Amino acid sequence: MSQSTGRVLALLEVLQAQPGLTGPQLAERLGIDERTVRRYAAALADLGLPVSADRGRYGGYRLAPGYRLPPLMLGDDEAVAVVLGLLAAERLGLGVGTAARASALAKIERVLPAALRERVRAVRETLGFTQPARASGLFDVQHLLAIGEAVRDNHRVGLAYRNWRGEATTRDFDPYGVVFHNARWYTTGFDHRSGEVRTLRLDRIATVTATAEHFEPPSSFDPAAHVVDALAAVPYRHEVEVLLHAPATEVRRRVPPTAGTVTEAEGGRARLICRAEHLGGMARMLAGLGWDFTVVRPPDLREEVADLGRHLVELSAGPHRPADPTAGPHP
Repeated sequence: MSQSTGRVLALLEVLQAQPGLTGPQLAERLGIDERTVRRYAAALADLGLPVSADRGRYGGYRLAPGYRLPPLMLGDDEAVAVVLGLLAAERLGLGVGTAARASALAKIERVLPAALRERVRAVRETLGFTQPARASGLFDVQHLLAIGEAVRDNHRVGLAYRNWRGEATTRDFDPYGVVFHNARWYTTGFDHRSGEVRTLRLDRIATVTATAEHFEPPSSFDPAAHVVDALAAVPYRHEVEVLLHAPATEVRRRVPPTAGTVTEAEGGRARLICRAEHLGGMARMLAGLGWDFTVVRPPDLREEVADLGRHLVELSAGPHRPADPTAGPHP
């Protein structure tokens, strides 16, 4: 599909979704000039589609009353974008379940032209990923939609929520945003129960009740940044400090901000400060980075690193055959 053909179809979709847009409004939406809008509208009319342009205060471009497009019209690039988006979303844990993904893919393929359907199916069936699929926490999609709407409209919601201890709670909540992070969905906003800004997991929400209460979100609030900071501040069992024998700029490329704080240290090294629930996993992470390192604290991490080293040495020696008790001494 050519770029101009794609924009003509885009104009058709916009006219169906929002009839009455003016020439300047359509030009801005589609990234074209008003003259091209008139040309595209004429092209649609030549194809037999009932496009009209009304003048006056309430004028604009619109389709004839009652006219509707077929349920789905996708070009080659649009079909590939949708299919790859569904596959990637499920791989990242962004999706809403295998059944929903399979159903959506089946519906998309069913309305595609035969030739395009086979090409898209070939990509889907042969596509490989270097990362394993990530399982996301199960949540109700209706909760996501309700909170997303409340964020857009600045409306308070009532939540039935299970906290990290498993206790059932109820709270009034002013949602400032919805954030996807590390295969989980979160909402962050002002929690009237605690009187503080809190980050809540969508998979722990039991019910969402819309209210008519309006709120004004902070003008400079960044929901994604707040979720990352809030999760980084969650207390873990161990405080870890390590000196990595590599420049801090290089370490920051390999260690994301959510994993720990990296600062400059003496001798061109980098200081990594983070929290860990299990020191064994921290030892494996440090070894996997590939740089020499010095454990500052805690002392137990040094023991975990030593145990990992001994285990790797044993593996490098190869498999050991058990001794045969019936065998005599070697000559």
